[in-house]
Amino acid sequence: MRYVSLDLEMTGNQPERHQIIELAAVLEDTKHLRPLAELPTFRRAVRHPEYVGTAGALALNADLLQELADAPADQPDVCSATELVPQLRDWLLSQGFKPDKKDRVAVTLAGKNIGSFDLLFLRQLPGWGTLVRAEPALLDPAAFYLNWRKDSRLPTMSICKARAHFPDHTVAHQAVADALDVIRLLRPFYELPVYQQVPPADASDSTPQPPE
Repeated sequence: MRYVSLDLEMTGNQPERHQIIELAAVLEDTKHLRPLAELPTFRRAVRHPEYVGTAGALALNADLLQELADAPADQPDVCSATELVPQLRDWLLSQGFKPDKKDRVAVTLAGKNIGSFDLLFLRQLPGWGTLVRAEPALLDPAAFYLNWRKDSRLPTMSICKARAHFPDHTVAHQAVADALDVIRLLRPFYELPVYQQVPPADASDSTPQPPE
């Protein structure tokens, strides 16, 4: 299957108030794997007339804000919020995605907290849902690295990376790097999906089994 690992950097955590200032999308094809550095990648820094955010989020993205401050008007990887979804759609079409009957490009999205956080911000963008939409099922690597007996909540990205034995457990908070990390976390499960790791049910086990 093909999916898009998508990551955002924002000025805060309130979708109705704060802004997307970077979006990265990395295309993965599980049937035709490439080295991570060769995966098709879309990245935009997002320019706004003014920026509204929390001190912590603005400090975390200081380098990105400096990039936006210095970028000339015609820099190709910088756009406005209005231009972001149309440009993402053009990139998806260039990668072979086809629009549906309503002319929307539907994609399976992956990301850490993609459903509970990033998607809420994407829905604020002009054109989201009419030009590009997310398939209902989303991929979050946290579910693959959950310790069902010990965890009280889904693991963070840093914990996922530690459990995957990455040399560096820190989170870059850079959209392309974080989107690639999601793919790195999911790749071990392509060859041996979770359902194939589940042992056959014991005949004495009365727990109902899910259908195939």
